[in-house]
Amino acid sequence: MPNPLINQRIFERTRTTALHSNQTMSLQGTINKTLFLLFICVLGAMLAWKNSQMWSPYSLWILLVAFALALISTLKPTLSPFLSPLYAFAEGIILGVFSAAYNAQFNGIISNAIAATILAFFIMLLLYRTKIIKVTRRLMATIFFATVSIAVLYLASWILSLLGINPSYLTSSSPLAIGISIIICLVASFNFLVDFYFIDQMTEGYAVPKYMEWYSALGLLFTLVWLYVEILNLFSQWQRR
Repeated sequence: MPNPLINQRIFERTRTTALHSNQTMSLQGTINKTLFLLFICVLGAMLAWKNSQMWSPYSLWILLVAFALALISTLKPTLSPFLSPLYAFAEGIILGVFSAAYNAQFNGIISNAIAATILAFFIMLLLYRTKIIKVTRRLMATIFFATVSIAVLYLASWILSLLGINPSYLTSSSPLAIGISIIICLVASFNFLVDFYFIDQMTEGYAVPKYMEWYSALGLLFTLVWLYVEILNLFSQWQRR
């Protein structure tokens, strides 16, 4: 699965306990909890936005805390109802600092990026619900290959930056860089389709505990944050032209 947090192995560990529970997971419940986590994330972002200079020195530590919370949730999904809101708040702090830096250079870009991210999420949900786009094995394989390719591209860019080489194909405002950013945004958006399909498959025919809605919502928030950062980068590239 492209999303490192939403995978079959973790869900399979919870099936046995779910058989003895009256409350089971659903896609709609997951969407509701994703929106709640998004609200918590926005609150954290607003707090950091107003005091970005104060929070900025602690960004790396907060990022490590967010990573630890996600890792613990992966190892112990039963804790996800408690850890997911903390993860969302920590991500919000990081995004608030990150967004404030972008807004200082490109005034007004943040609201457009937020609107585009939320719109993309609901468009993908609508396309999935109405089956306008059917999630087939071929589509999932294509999205998986594209996502892994992007991860390799990120890794190569990071290595180049360590060597003092500027990866302009990601950071500049050239047609190539903008084209790559558009492709990354599309791939990130299409990852939602795979996540929705996987959650449906995991909850169809057998019971999965209700707390897995919180865990899956954390996974969807992970993709939302990725998409927002890429849309923000794309809009900034466009304004620099």
